[in-house]
Amino acid sequence: MLKQTLQQKLLQKLSPQQIQFIKLLQVPTVSLDARIKEELEENPALEDGSLANMNDPVEEYPDRDPDEQFNEESGEFDDEFTVDEYIQEDDYNDYSSNYGNDDDEDKKEMPIAVQDSFFESLQNQLDLLALSDRDYQIGQQIIGSLDDDGYLRRSTLSLIDDLAFSQNVDVNENEVEAVLKVIQDFEPSGIGARDLQECLLIQLHRKDTANPIIKQAIRIVENYLEEFTKKHYDKIEKQLGIDSAELKDIINEILKLNPKPGDSGASAGKQLHIIPDFHITNNDGVLHLTLNSRNAPELRVSRSYQEMFEHYEKAEKNDKKMKEAVQFVKQKLDSAKWFIDAIKQRQQTLLKTMNAIMEYQYEYFLTGDERLLKPMILKDIADRIEMDISTVSRVANSKYVQTEFGTFLLKSFFSEAIQTDSGEEVSNKEVKKILEECIANEDKRKPLADEKLTEILKEKGYSIARRTVAKYREAMNIPVARLRKEL
Repeated sequence: MLKQTLQQKLLQKLSPQQIQFIKLLQVPTVSLDARIKEELEENPALEDGSLANMNDPVEEYPDRDPDEQFNEESGEFDDEFTVDEYIQEDDYNDYSSNYGNDDDEDKKEMPIAVQDSFFESLQNQLDLLALSDRDYQIGQQIIGSLDDDGYLRRSTLSLIDDLAFSQNVDVNENEVEAVLKVIQDFEPSGIGARDLQECLLIQLHRKDTANPIIKQAIRIVENYLEEFTKKHYDKIEKQLGIDSAELKDIINEILKLNPKPGDSGASAGKQLHIIPDFHITNNDGVLHLTLNSRNAPELRVSRSYQEMFEHYEKAEKNDKKMKEAVQFVKQKLDSAKWFIDAIKQRQQTLLKTMNAIMEYQYEYFLTGDERLLKPMILKDIADRIEMDISTVSRVANSKYVQTEFGTFLLKSFFSEAIQTDSGEEVSNKEVKKILEECIANEDKRKPLADEKLTEILKEKGYSIARRTVAKYREAMNIPVARLRKEL
């Protein structure tokens, strides 16, 4: 049976201003410029104060457009706009055309080296071959089917189907295999392989196959690749009838090979550029925190839009176009004010959060010694700044701080507490540091197992379980003892 009822509910909803602030808060400095530029383009009532000040006259009308004509009789500027010009938002195509101009001679563009991409390099090598049109189309299809590592992980039948449907070319498996063999001779060596084994063999066969070490390397890759990857060296020595010294030379030869030949070309031009959001300097034992100036842009509400709104407010209200103009201008003014407030609130929140982190980890920021990091969770900082944990999380997950000993993600300063035998609480970062030092100094012929690492930690006063040691080791991307073994 259907029926209608009335219910009262108390719901908590975020206002548009709060949503805008949350989104801005999690934007890192490197992306903030693009976000501000996007807002400037969308809202003509918002201006970049730093750029606007360069063109403003210093007389009594600092915010006026110099192109407006002053009427000496009335003592006012003549309005050169009409209502129709400001009703449609799409009419503003050039309001930010001057924002890109910068007369600062000290700012110079950094030249960027131009180089062919991985796929362009392969295509250029294909173009140099004297192939028939049919083989050339097959070659193009194969190159386009390679992944970023340089492997061909699609089956021959799939390539045949693609050529038939997209190129209207009917080919057989032998033709595709023949062209693939040609592409496998391209640089970088190992390109076009179907799996790791084929990739390594392609590279080995390009070497001096008369060399006994190369011969044995080919034999290992062909027949004992699984044992090699799992470092079962004793089995390989027994099967090949060689000693540890010979196997070491063979393994070194295999380790010189590139398991991802395409990755070297694809990522050659990629650079990871981190712009720190904060800077911490040490002035004779006193830490000083500053916010990256790019987080504090000079934004302002357009004076011309404010005066336009006042002008329309005093005009005839019965005019439909006038009402639409008033509504449009008010919307843009409110949006500009909200965005400026959100940027300012973002600055305050960033400084407040980072200052609390710096004060909490003061000894660490003085020296950079990870062993001085205190256990710290999001709630510790949230309680100090009297904000929600989610706010601290948004700051910590995407912001970087530059110190005298490196640039770090704020998230890396947070860690759980571990209690020592003496009852003192220390950060798990300290335990990870000890584990890292133990593994770095171990005998690589007999690497330390997790159980042995657990015993070493217990001797140092850290009573933690073996599974916890394994968890920390995996978090540091350190393999198990067997895989760390060297000859």
